[in-house]
Amino acid sequence: MSEDRYLTVTALTRYMKRRLETDKHLKDIWLRAEISNFKHHSRGHMYMTLKDDGARIQSVMFAGQNKGLKFVPENGMTVLIRGEIGLYEPQGQYQLYIKQMEPDGVGALYQAYEQLKEKLEKEGLFSPEHKKPLPAYPEHIGVITSPTGAAIRDILTTIKRRYPIVKVTVLPVSVQGERSAPSLVHALSYAEEHDFDVLIIGRGGGSIEELWSFNEEIVARAIHRVSVPVISAVGHETDFTISDFVADVRAATPTGAAELAVPAQEELQHRLAQLRNRMQYVISQSYRQEANRLAKLRGSYAFRYPEQLLRQKEIELDKLSDRLARAGTTAVSTRRQHFTTLVNRLALVHPGKQVQNYGQQLAVLQNRLQQAMVKRHEREQQKFFHQINKLSLLNPLETMKRGYSISYKQETLLKSINQVTEGDDVQIHLADGTIDCIVKEVKEDTNG
Repeated sequence: MSEDRYLTVTALTRYMKRRLETDKHLKDIWLRAEISNFKHHSRGHMYMTLKDDGARIQSVMFAGQNKGLKFVPENGMTVLIRGEIGLYEPQGQYQLYIKQMEPDGVGALYQAYEQLKEKLEKEGLFSPEHKKPLPAYPEHIGVITSPTGAAIRDILTTIKRRYPIVKVTVLPVSVQGERSAPSLVHALSYAEEHDFDVLIIGRGGGSIEELWSFNEEIVARAIHRVSVPVISAVGHETDFTISDFVADVRAATPTGAAELAVPAQEELQHRLAQLRNRMQYVISQSYRQEANRLAKLRGSYAFRYPEQLLRQKEIELDKLSDRLARAGTTAVSTRRQHFTTLVNRLALVHPGKQVQNYGQQLAVLQNRLQQAMVKRHEREQQKFFHQINKLSLLNPLETMKRGYSISYKQETLLKSINQVTEGDDVQIHLADGTIDCIVKEVKEDTNG
Protein backbone atom coordinates (compact mmCIF):
# COMPACT_ATOMS: atom_id res chain seq x y z
CA MET A 1 0.00 0.00 0.00
CA SER A 2 1.36 3.44 -0.91
CA GLU A 3 2.45 5.73 1.89
CA ASP A 4 0.96 8.76 0.01
CA ARG A 5 -2.57 7.71 0.97
CA TYR A 6 -1.97 8.61 4.65
CA LEU A 7 -2.68 12.19 5.80
CA THR A 8 -1.25 13.96 8.77
CA VAL A 9 -3.58 15.18 11.50
CA THR A 10 -2.62 18.75 10.64
CA ALA A 11 -3.53 18.26 6.95
CA LEU A 12 -6.87 16.71 7.86
CA THR A 13 -7.66 19.48 10.32
CA ARG A 14 -6.80 22.19 7.79
CA TYR A 15 -8.99 20.49 5.19
CA MET A 16 -11.93 20.38 7.62
CA LYS A 17 -11.30 24.02 8.52
CA ARG A 18 -11.44 25.08 4.86
CA ARG A 19 -14.63 23.09 4.27
CA LEU A 20 -16.35 24.68 7.30
CA GLU A 21 -15.21 28.18 6.44
CA THR A 22 -16.32 27.95 2.80
CA ASP A 23 -19.79 26.59 3.57
CA LYS A 24 -22.11 29.58 3.15
CA HIS A 25 -24.69 27.99 5.47
CA LEU A 26 -22.19 28.10 8.31
CA LYS A 27 -21.08 31.70 7.76
CA ASP A 28 -24.23 33.25 9.23
CA ILE A 29 -25.71 31.09 11.99
CA TRP A 30 -28.66 32.16 14.19
CA LEU A 31 -29.02 30.21 17.43
CA ARG A 32 -31.19 30.15 20.55
CA ALA A 33 -29.22 28.49 23.36
CA GLU A 34 -28.44 28.49 27.07
CA ILE A 35 -25.12 29.80 28.39
CA SER A 36 -22.91 27.67 30.64
CA ASN A 37 -19.22 27.74 31.68
CA PHE A 38 -19.12 31.48 31.02
CA LYS A 39 -15.72 33.14 31.44
CA HIS A 40 -14.79 36.78 30.76
CA HIS A 41 -11.06 36.81 30.06
CA SER A 42 -8.84 39.64 31.33
CA ARG A 43 -8.10 40.58 27.71
CA GLY A 44 -11.80 41.16 27.09
CA HIS A 45 -12.75 37.98 25.22
CA MET A 46 -15.81 36.01 26.37
CA TYR A 47 -15.68 32.19 26.39
CA MET A 48 -18.76 30.06 26.97
CA THR A 49 -20.57 26.84 26.14
CA LEU A 50 -23.91 27.10 24.29
CA LYS A 51 -26.24 24.18 24.89
CA ASP A 52 -29.76 22.85 24.68
CA ASP A 53 -31.26 19.54 25.81
CA GLY A 54 -29.46 17.53 23.12
CA ALA A 55 -26.08 19.07 22.41
CA ARG A 56 -23.53 21.76 23.21
CA ILE A 57 -20.93 23.78 21.34
CA GLN A 58 -17.89 25.76 22.48
CA SER A 59 -18.19 29.46 21.65
CA VAL A 60 -16.19 32.63 21.87
CA MET A 61 -17.09 36.32 21.48
CA PHE A 62 -14.01 38.44 20.99
CA ALA A 63 -13.55 41.80 22.70
CA GLY A 64 -14.14 43.69 19.47
CA GLN A 65 -17.65 42.25 19.23
CA ASN A 66 -18.66 42.20 22.93
CA LYS A 67 -17.69 45.77 23.85
CA GLY A 68 -21.06 46.99 22.57
CA LEU A 69 -23.12 44.60 24.72
CA LYS A 70 -25.65 46.36 26.92
CA PHE A 71 -25.86 43.43 29.36
CA VAL A 72 -23.51 40.97 31.07
CA PRO A 73 -23.97 37.32 30.01
CA GLU A 74 -24.55 34.89 32.87
CA ASN A 75 -24.68 31.14 33.29
CA GLY A 76 -28.20 29.80 32.76
CA MET A 77 -29.25 32.77 30.60
CA THR A 78 -31.04 31.95 27.35
CA VAL A 79 -29.73 34.11 24.52
CA LEU A 80 -30.27 34.78 20.83
CA ILE A 81 -26.99 34.58 18.94
CA ARG A 82 -25.71 35.36 15.46
CA GLY A 83 -22.32 34.01 14.50
CA GLU A 84 -20.30 31.70 12.26
CA ILE A 85 -18.77 28.24 12.57
CA GLY A 86 -15.00 27.87 12.61
CA LEU A 87 -12.44 25.24 13.62
CA TYR A 88 -9.73 25.69 16.25
CA GLU A 89 -6.78 23.81 14.70
CA PRO A 90 -4.62 23.06 17.78
CA GLN A 91 -7.42 20.95 19.29
CA GLY A 92 -9.24 19.97 16.09
CA GLN A 93 -12.46 21.30 17.60
CA TYR A 94 -15.13 23.24 15.81
CA GLN A 95 -16.66 26.20 17.63
CA LEU A 96 -18.97 29.13 17.19
CA TYR A 97 -17.57 32.66 16.80
CA ILE A 98 -20.28 34.99 18.12
CA LYS A 99 -20.92 38.29 16.34
CA GLN A 100 -24.12 39.45 18.07
CA MET A 101 -25.92 38.38 21.25
CA GLU A 102 -28.99 39.51 23.17
CA PRO A 103 -31.20 37.97 25.86
CA ASP A 104 -34.06 35.81 24.67
CA GLY A 105 -37.52 37.02 25.63
CA VAL A 106 -36.32 40.42 26.93
CA GLY A 107 -34.42 43.21 25.25
CA ALA A 108 -30.71 43.65 25.84
CA LEU A 109 -31.24 47.18 27.10
CA TYR A 110 -33.83 46.07 29.62
CA GLN A 111 -31.55 43.25 30.74
CA ALA A 112 -28.67 45.71 31.19
CA TYR A 113 -30.99 48.07 33.08
CA GLU A 114 -32.00 45.36 35.55
CA GLN A 115 -28.42 44.17 36.05
CA LEU A 116 -27.06 47.67 36.72
CA LYS A 117 -29.97 48.49 38.99
CA GLU A 118 -29.33 45.38 41.08
CA LYS A 119 -25.58 46.08 41.21
CA LEU A 120 -25.91 49.70 42.34
CA GLU A 121 -28.63 48.87 44.83
CA LYS A 122 -26.35 46.29 46.48
CA GLU A 123 -23.61 48.94 46.68
CA GLY A 124 -26.01 51.27 48.54
CA LEU A 125 -26.28 54.03 45.93
CA PHE A 126 -30.08 54.05 46.33
CA SER A 127 -30.07 54.05 50.15
CA PRO A 128 -32.23 56.69 51.87
CA GLU A 129 -29.36 57.75 54.14
CA HIS A 130 -27.55 59.12 51.07
CA LYS A 131 -30.50 61.31 50.05
CA LYS A 132 -29.91 65.04 50.63
CA PRO A 133 -32.82 67.37 51.49
CA LEU A 134 -33.82 70.07 49.04
CA PRO A 135 -33.28 73.70 50.15
CA ALA A 136 -36.47 75.53 51.05
CA TYR A 137 -35.47 78.81 49.35
CA PRO A 138 -32.76 78.18 46.74
CA GLU A 139 -30.85 81.12 45.32
CA HIS A 140 -29.15 79.41 42.36
CA ILE A 141 -30.51 76.42 40.37
CA GLY A 142 -28.57 74.47 37.75
CA VAL A 143 -30.54 72.74 34.98
CA ILE A 144 -28.70 69.95 33.14
CA THR A 145 -30.59 69.13 29.94
CA SER A 146 -30.77 69.82 26.24
CA PRO A 147 -30.98 73.57 25.59
CA THR A 148 -33.44 73.06 22.71
CA GLY A 149 -35.92 70.49 24.00
CA ALA A 150 -39.38 70.96 25.44
CA ALA A 151 -38.10 69.97 28.89
CA ILE A 152 -36.01 73.12 29.35
CA ARG A 153 -38.92 75.34 28.28
CA ASP A 154 -41.25 73.65 30.79
CA ILE A 155 -38.68 73.97 33.59
CA LEU A 156 -37.85 77.63 32.97
CA THR A 157 -41.51 78.60 32.54
CA THR A 158 -42.52 76.88 35.77
CA ILE A 159 -39.65 78.37 37.80
CA LYS A 160 -40.30 81.88 36.49
CA ARG A 161 -43.99 81.57 37.32
CA ARG A 162 -43.51 80.11 40.80
CA TYR A 163 -40.31 81.82 42.06
CA PRO A 164 -39.03 84.51 39.69
CA ILE A 165 -36.32 85.81 42.07
CA VAL A 166 -34.17 82.68 41.82
CA LYS A 167 -31.14 82.56 39.51
CA VAL A 168 -31.25 79.75 36.91
CA THR A 169 -28.23 78.53 34.96
CA VAL A 170 -28.71 76.08 32.09
CA LEU A 171 -25.86 73.58 31.67
CA PRO A 172 -26.42 72.39 28.08
CA VAL A 173 -25.79 68.71 27.38
CA SER A 174 -26.55 66.07 24.81
CA VAL A 175 -29.32 63.83 26.15
CA GLN A 176 -29.26 61.16 23.43
CA GLY A 177 -26.57 59.28 21.53
CA GLU A 178 -23.10 57.94 22.24
CA ARG A 179 -21.71 61.26 23.53
CA SER A 180 -24.62 62.03 25.83
CA ALA A 181 -23.42 60.07 28.89
CA PRO A 182 -19.94 61.75 28.96
CA SER A 183 -21.68 65.08 28.38
CA LEU A 184 -23.91 64.55 31.43
CA VAL A 185 -20.92 63.51 33.58
CA HIS A 186 -19.00 66.63 32.53
CA ALA A 187 -21.93 68.89 33.41
CA LEU A 188 -22.26 67.29 36.85
CA SER A 189 -18.53 67.76 37.50
CA TYR A 190 -18.83 71.42 36.46
CA ALA A 191 -21.80 71.93 38.78
CA GLU A 192 -19.87 70.41 41.71
CA GLU A 193 -17.17 73.05 41.29
CA HIS A 194 -19.57 76.02 41.16
CA ASP A 195 -22.09 77.61 43.46
CA PHE A 196 -25.44 75.83 43.05
CA ASP A 197 -28.09 75.15 45.68
CA VAL A 198 -29.91 72.43 43.74
CA LEU A 199 -29.58 70.67 40.36
CA ILE A 200 -32.27 69.43 37.95
CA ILE A 201 -31.15 66.75 35.49
CA GLY A 202 -33.39 65.23 32.87
CA ARG A 203 -35.12 65.35 29.51
CA GLY A 204 -38.49 64.76 27.91
CA GLY A 205 -40.07 61.39 27.21
CA GLY A 206 -38.92 58.77 24.71
CA SER A 207 -38.17 55.11 24.18
CA ILE A 208 -35.78 53.17 26.37
CA GLU A 209 -33.09 53.64 23.72
CA GLU A 210 -33.64 57.40 23.73
CA LEU A 211 -33.55 57.57 27.53
CA TRP A 212 -30.61 55.18 27.83
CA SER A 213 -28.00 57.84 28.68
CA PHE A 214 -29.68 58.20 32.08
CA ASN A 215 -29.22 54.45 32.65
CA GLU A 216 -25.45 54.54 32.14
CA GLU A 217 -23.32 53.57 35.15
CA ILE A 218 -20.96 56.55 34.76
CA VAL A 219 -23.91 58.95 34.96
CA ALA A 220 -25.34 57.21 38.04
CA ARG A 221 -22.02 57.36 39.87
CA ALA A 222 -21.52 61.01 38.90
CA ILE A 223 -24.93 61.90 40.39
CA HIS A 224 -24.02 60.01 43.56
CA ARG A 225 -20.73 61.93 43.90
CA VAL A 226 -22.30 65.38 43.66
CA SER A 227 -22.64 67.13 47.02
CA VAL A 228 -25.50 69.36 45.77
CA PRO A 229 -29.06 67.93 45.98
CA VAL A 230 -30.13 66.50 42.61
CA ILE A 231 -33.66 66.21 41.22
CA SER A 232 -34.02 63.64 38.43
CA ALA A 233 -36.71 64.35 35.84
CA VAL A 234 -36.37 61.89 32.97
CA GLY A 235 -39.24 61.14 30.59
CA HIS A 236 -42.85 60.81 31.62
CA GLU A 237 -44.41 59.64 34.88
CA THR A 238 -44.20 55.94 33.91
CA ASP A 239 -40.53 56.14 32.86
CA PHE A 240 -38.00 55.06 35.48
CA THR A 241 -34.25 55.31 34.92
CA ILE A 242 -31.21 54.50 37.05
CA SER A 243 -30.72 58.25 37.52
CA ASP A 244 -34.14 58.45 39.22
CA PHE A 245 -33.05 55.92 41.86
CA VAL A 246 -29.64 57.52 42.54
CA ALA A 247 -30.89 61.12 42.65
CA ASP A 248 -31.97 62.68 45.92
CA VAL A 249 -35.51 63.28 44.61
CA ARG A 250 -37.31 61.86 41.58
CA ALA A 251 -39.81 64.03 39.70
CA ALA A 252 -42.40 62.49 37.40
CA THR A 253 -41.84 65.16 34.74
CA PRO A 254 -39.52 68.12 34.11
CA THR A 255 -42.37 70.43 35.16
CA GLY A 256 -42.71 68.46 38.39
CA ALA A 257 -38.98 68.88 38.99
CA ALA A 258 -39.29 72.66 38.74
CA GLU A 259 -42.20 72.60 41.20
CA LEU A 260 -40.12 70.57 43.65
CA ALA A 261 -37.09 72.83 43.28
CA VAL A 262 -38.74 76.15 44.17
CA PRO A 263 -41.64 77.26 46.36
CA ALA A 264 -44.71 78.90 44.82
CA GLN A 265 -44.76 82.67 45.23
CA GLU A 266 -48.52 82.57 45.81
CA GLU A 267 -47.98 80.25 48.77
CA LEU A 268 -45.18 82.47 50.06
CA GLN A 269 -47.34 85.58 49.72
CA HIS A 270 -50.17 83.84 51.57
CA ARG A 271 -47.80 82.75 54.30
CA LEU A 272 -46.31 86.24 54.46
CA ALA A 273 -49.78 87.71 54.88
CA GLN A 274 -50.46 85.27 57.72
CA LEU A 275 -47.21 86.24 59.41
CA ARG A 276 -48.00 89.92 58.97
CA ASN A 277 -51.42 89.44 60.58
CA ARG A 278 -49.87 87.51 63.47
CA MET A 279 -47.24 90.20 63.95
CA GLN A 280 -49.88 92.94 63.99
CA TYR A 281 -51.92 90.97 66.51
CA VAL A 282 -48.89 90.43 68.77
CA ILE A 283 -47.96 94.15 68.57
CA SER A 284 -51.54 95.18 69.35
CA GLN A 285 -51.70 92.83 72.35
CA SER A 286 -48.32 94.06 73.61
CA TYR A 287 -49.43 97.69 73.22
CA ARG A 288 -52.60 97.08 75.23
CA GLN A 289 -50.67 95.28 78.00
CA GLU A 290 -48.11 98.10 78.28
CA ALA A 291 -50.90 100.72 78.23
CA ASN A 292 -52.60 98.93 81.14
CA ARG A 293 -49.30 98.86 83.06
CA LEU A 294 -48.83 102.58 82.46
CA ALA A 295 -52.35 103.33 83.67
CA LYS A 296 -51.71 101.33 86.85
CA LEU A 297 -48.45 103.18 87.46
CA ARG A 298 -50.14 106.53 86.99
CA GLY A 299 -52.81 105.59 89.52
CA SER A 300 -50.32 104.30 92.08
CA TYR A 301 -49.57 106.03 95.44
CA ALA A 302 -46.14 107.22 94.27
CA PHE A 303 -47.58 109.26 91.43
CA ARG A 304 -50.53 110.64 93.43
CA TYR A 305 -48.63 111.59 96.63
CA PRO A 306 -44.98 112.03 95.72
CA GLU A 307 -44.10 114.34 98.69
CA GLN A 308 -45.49 111.93 101.30
CA LEU A 309 -43.63 109.04 99.60
CA LEU A 310 -40.41 111.08 99.62
CA ARG A 311 -40.69 111.83 103.37
CA GLN A 312 -41.36 108.17 104.08
CA LYS A 313 -38.32 107.12 102.07
CA GLU A 314 -36.16 109.75 103.90
CA ILE A 315 -37.13 108.23 107.28
CA GLU A 316 -36.42 104.71 105.97
CA LEU A 317 -33.04 105.92 104.73
CA ASP A 318 -32.13 107.30 108.19
CA LYS A 319 -33.04 104.00 109.81
CA LEU A 320 -30.99 102.07 107.30
CA SER A 321 -28.02 104.42 107.90
CA ASP A 322 -28.22 103.81 111.66
CA ARG A 323 -28.39 100.07 111.14
CA LEU A 324 -25.42 100.24 108.82
CA ALA A 325 -23.37 102.24 111.40
CA ARG A 326 -24.21 99.80 114.21
CA ALA A 327 -23.42 96.87 111.97
CA GLY A 328 -20.08 98.46 111.06
CA THR A 329 -19.13 99.04 114.72
CA THR A 330 -20.09 95.50 115.65
CA ALA A 331 -18.14 94.10 112.73
CA VAL A 332 -15.01 96.12 113.68
CA SER A 333 -15.24 94.97 117.33
CA THR A 334 -15.68 91.38 116.29
CA ARG A 335 -12.74 91.60 113.93
CA ARG A 336 -10.56 93.18 116.61
CA GLN A 337 -11.37 90.41 119.12
CA HIS A 338 -10.67 87.83 116.47
CA PHE A 339 -7.36 89.52 115.67
CA THR A 340 -6.33 89.52 119.35
CA THR A 341 -7.14 85.83 119.63
CA LEU A 342 -5.03 85.09 116.55
CA VAL A 343 -2.09 87.12 117.96
CA ASN A 344 -2.20 85.14 121.22
CA ARG A 345 -2.36 81.86 119.34
CA LEU A 346 0.51 82.99 117.14
CA ALA A 347 2.63 83.80 120.21
CA LEU A 348 2.12 80.25 121.44
CA VAL A 349 3.31 78.81 118.18
CA HIS A 350 6.11 81.37 117.57
CA PRO A 351 9.24 79.63 116.16
CA GLY A 352 11.50 81.05 118.90
CA LYS A 353 9.21 79.68 121.59
CA GLN A 354 9.03 76.32 119.88
CA VAL A 355 12.83 76.19 119.53
CA GLN A 356 13.21 76.88 123.28
CA ASN A 357 10.68 74.16 124.14
CA TYR A 358 12.31 71.67 121.81
CA GLY A 359 15.78 72.54 123.29
CA GLN A 360 14.55 71.70 126.79
CA GLN A 361 12.97 68.48 125.56
CA LEU A 362 16.23 67.59 123.79
CA ALA A 363 18.30 68.11 126.99
CA VAL A 364 15.94 65.86 128.96
CA LEU A 365 16.06 63.19 126.26
CA GLN A 366 19.88 63.34 126.06
CA ASN A 367 20.14 62.90 129.86
CA ARG A 368 17.77 59.93 129.72
CA LEU A 369 19.74 58.42 126.84
CA GLN A 370 23.08 58.75 128.71
CA GLN A 371 21.69 57.12 131.85
CA ALA A 372 20.14 54.31 129.78
CA MET A 373 23.48 53.70 128.01
CA VAL A 374 25.42 53.48 131.34
CA LYS A 375 22.93 50.99 132.77
CA ARG A 376 22.95 48.98 129.59
CA HIS A 377 26.80 48.87 129.61
CA GLU A 378 26.86 47.64 133.20
CA ARG A 379 24.35 44.88 132.46
CA GLU A 380 26.23 43.70 129.38
CA GLN A 381 29.58 43.75 131.24
CA GLN A 382 28.17 41.55 134.03
CA LYS A 383 26.78 39.14 131.45
CA PHE A 384 30.19 39.03 129.72
CA PHE A 385 32.12 38.16 132.94
CA HIS A 386 29.52 35.51 133.74
CA GLN A 387 29.98 33.88 130.32
CA ILE A 388 33.82 33.99 130.73
CA ASN A 389 33.54 32.09 134.00
CA LYS A 390 31.30 29.47 132.40
CA LEU A 391 33.75 29.02 129.52
CA SER A 392 36.64 28.65 131.96
CA LEU A 393 34.89 25.75 133.65
CA LEU A 394 34.40 24.05 130.29
CA ASN A 395 37.93 24.75 128.96
CA PRO A 396 39.82 21.42 128.45
CA LEU A 397 43.13 23.12 129.26
CA GLU A 398 41.90 23.87 132.74
CA THR A 399 41.01 20.19 133.15
CA MET A 400 44.42 19.11 131.89
CA LYS A 401 46.09 21.30 134.51
CA ARG A 402 44.52 19.07 137.12
CA GLY A 403 46.46 16.01 135.78
CA TYR A 404 44.37 14.91 132.78
CA SER A 405 45.66 14.28 129.24
CA ILE A 406 44.33 13.76 125.69
CA SER A 407 45.66 11.05 123.34
CA TYR A 408 45.72 11.19 119.49
CA LYS A 409 46.65 8.67 116.84
CA GLN A 410 47.55 10.42 113.64
CA GLU A 411 45.48 13.45 114.69
CA THR A 412 42.50 11.23 115.58
CA LEU A 413 41.23 11.56 119.13
CA LEU A 414 41.41 8.24 120.97
CA LYS A 415 38.30 7.30 122.85
CA SER A 416 38.65 3.45 122.97
CA ILE A 417 41.39 0.78 123.14
CA ASN A 418 39.92 -0.64 119.99
CA GLN A 419 41.44 2.30 118.06
CA VAL A 420 45.06 1.17 118.67
CA THR A 421 47.22 -1.94 118.42
CA GLU A 422 50.71 -2.84 119.62
CA GLY A 423 53.41 -0.81 117.87
CA ASP A 424 51.18 2.17 116.99
CA ASP A 425 52.54 5.71 117.41
CA VAL A 426 50.47 7.70 119.90
CA GLN A 427 50.72 11.38 120.95
CA ILE A 428 49.75 12.28 124.51
CA HIS A 429 48.90 15.93 125.07
CA LEU A 430 49.44 17.31 128.57
CA ALA A 431 48.91 20.77 129.97
CA ASP A 432 52.55 21.73 129.41
CA GLY A 433 53.49 19.68 126.27
CA THR A 434 53.22 16.51 124.14
CA ILE A 435 54.68 12.98 124.59
CA ASP A 436 55.27 10.71 121.54
CA CYS A 437 54.84 7.02 122.54
CA ILE A 438 54.84 3.55 121.01
CA VAL A 439 52.13 1.14 122.23
CA LYS A 440 53.68 -1.89 123.79
CA GLU A 441 50.51 -3.58 125.03
CA VAL A 442 46.74 -3.01 124.95
CA LYS A 443 44.79 -4.12 128.03
CA GLU A 444 41.04 -4.10 128.39
CA ASP A 445 39.53 -2.80 131.61
CA THR A 446 37.89 -5.80 133.17
CA ASN A 447 36.29 -3.71 135.92
CA GLY A 448 34.30 -1.51 133.65
